[in-house]
Amino acid sequence: MRLADIIVRPTTAEDWVDVRALRLEMLADTPIAFGDTLESSKLQGEQYWRERGARGTTGTGANLAAIDQAAGDRWVGTMGGYIDRTAGPMLVGVYVSPDYRGTERGVTDALMVGIEEWAREHSSMLTLHVHSQNARAIAAYERRGYVATGRLFPYILNPHQREMEMRKPL
Repeated sequence: MRLADIIVRPTTAEDWVDVRALRLEMLADTPIAFGDTLESSKLQGEQYWRERGARGTTGTGANLAAIDQAAGDRWVGTMGGYIDRTAGPMLVGVYVSPDYRGTERGVTDALMVGIEEWAREHSSMLTLHVHSQNARAIAAYERRGYVATGRLFPYILNPHQREMEMRKPL
């Protein structure tokens, strides 16, 4: 894999098959990282996946995909963002396939640049919530300048677990 072979672009409704496949991969790989379950996602129909794909073109949010052209246009990562009424831009749905992870690969950074550019249009700060037991994700965010705010929230799938808030000035 060469970073030159990776394109990052907004998702569209027409991407629904790839959006679905990558979402199911993410939920199987890291079940505590997303406010959804693999089982419930498998039950969703085409319209649901088309709406998820269209998030990349709504203008009110962002949804990016990293696609490896050298691997037959394989979808290898995604990140999204939306505007929260109180927190401003929120980073969500962060995932990179295991064999594309790592700072030397650059896929996470390429996606992050796109989301941070989108967020800068709305604020000077980008916020995220990450499961407090997801050490790999926390370390990745810290390497990119995100800092824990000290705020904790119940995890949507298990209120006895916590998500921590992290922020980065843009």
